[in-house]
Amino acid sequence: MSIAPVAIVAAMHEELSALLAQMPDEQRVRAAGRDFWVGHLHGQPIVAVLSRIGKVAAAVTATVLLERFGVRAIVFTGVAGGLAPGVDVGDVVVASELLQHDLDASPIFPKYEVPLMGMARFPADAAIADALASVATRVLGDPVALIGRKAADEFGIRAPKVHRGLLVSGDRFVSTSAESEALRRELPDALAVEMEGAAMAQVCHDYGVPFAAMRTISDRADDAAHGDFARFVAEVASRYSLALVDAWLDTLPSSLEMPAAT
Repeated sequence: MSIAPVAIVAAMHEELSALLAQMPDEQRVRAAGRDFWVGHLHGQPIVAVLSRIGKVAAAVTATVLLERFGVRAIVFTGVAGGLAPGVDVGDVVVASELLQHDLDASPIFPKYEVPLMGMARFPADAAIADALASVATRVLGDPVALIGRKAADEFGIRAPKVHRGLLVSGDRFVSTSAESEALRRELPDALAVEMEGAAMAQVCHDYGVPFAAMRTISDRADDAAHGDFARFVAEVASRYSLALVDAWLDTLPSSLEMPAAT
């Protein structure tokens, strides 16, 4: 009886490269113009792929993972801009639910609600999110050991926190204080903003497959959001992602060990 793979979806090339470097047997499969890497990590069957940027691209990636590879769960890792007070650079947000902040079909449907679905917020899988939050709390306990003193000092990372709650997605990079403040007014419980997660969550909801997302906070989604972004991804986010995925796979719940789809 074969075990269906888990999909690990990375938002940035640096994160994907760090994962592939730890996979001893990865094989490239080309589909929908994307490279999907099939192999093992911590003895678990894995499909690793770059999400591409934006909601449509992310939805295509998720659909191919489900239809072509029959994955049993999708875990998304990447960076996000912090919105809520206290969600700071170097923290990690583990989504409990996801919403598209730029979806508005009113007055026909309520703002943010996906037309014909009757819902705006898509829940993340609670069991996977709980496990990710637990390993993140442990892994981030010593940030210097994880990313090095130089990076910790450069980005002011001292005691990174793990947050659980609403993650919002949209097809624009939120990089001004005005945009960030507007999102906080409209969605006061939103912890962070990015560009793909809610689309993947909707696809997984349609297929009935578990989905979870964890995001490293790279900036505060304000006027300084573009500064040192590439260096942060290379020196902090990619190391976070690898450590968190490694730790989660090492304790993968047996409840996820189900036969591959036929």
